[in-house]
Amino acid sequence: MLSLYQNFRYLLCGRKFRGLTSPLRVLPDFIVIGVGRGGTTSLYHYLNQHNCIQKSSYDEIGFFDDNYHLGLNWYRSMFPTKYEKQKVIQKFGKFLTYDVTPWYVRRPWTANRIKSLLPSVKIIVVLRNPVDRTYSHYHLTRREKGLTKSFEEIIDEDIQKINNYDDDLKNSEEYYAELVQNSHIARGFYLEQLEIWLTIFDKKNILIISSEDLAENTQKTMNSIFNFLDLENQIIPNLQKINVGKYPKMKEETRKTLENYFFDHNKNLFKKIEKYFNWNK
Repeated sequence: MLSLYQNFRYLLCGRKFRGLTSPLRVLPDFIVIGVGRGGTTSLYHYLNQHNCIQKSSYDEIGFFDDNYHLGLNWYRSMFPTKYEKQKVIQKFGKFLTYDVTPWYVRRPWTANRIKSLLPSVKIIVVLRNPVDRTYSHYHLTRREKGLTKSFEEIIDEDIQKINNYDDDLKNSEEYYAELVQNSHIARGFYLEQLEIWLTIFDKKNILIISSEDLAENTQKTMNSIFNFLDLENQIIPNLQKINVGKYPKMKEETRKTLENYFFDHNKNLFKKIEKYFNWNK
């Protein structure tokens, strides 16, 4: 735990004016919890274009896990002031702000922290076809960490680790912190990651959309988000995609292998969330 002095220093040095005014700031009305490589950075920028929505200082705040020790005032410093909120309400009738941190979904201990602090918060989940998400994650790792192994080598190693993992530790914090965090494939086991969210949050407060719909039918998907947030639909003028990865097409044989591997995982997910995405060819 940080001392009072340390918290003050983080606020003063790290957040400057926003840190000092944190008691005058609001907390988020909704949180986008996942998934990485699913278009959440683009969504962060789309949301802010609605008249009634103001963004946080940046996306991927990570307060409820990596930055939890910095304290609530640090988190508040990321959001608009109560004065800004009132100005938006007076002009447009409603005000919302939000946190986009896509790794929350695969770190289940964050769910209880969020529920405790923000019991009525709305949750948005963007899920990408796990085959494509796995491949995108692999190329991100190549760019950022200099990975030299082939994609096929990586997925073979991943599957072996998953198969050898102690079943008694499945769904423990250790499982998510060690295996899922360091796996390209296991991050695509969406149902096991969503279980706790679907258990502790009211169903009506969770919206699950697909990355493919967000990319291909952007305005329609944004309208579904606005409806979920009880806002009027609004045209988003700038639909530019952010952080789009460019890499060679996946080998067809490898794609087929992964489609077969994820088939049952996807099938069980669709049944649980009562929604179907066109991932299982």
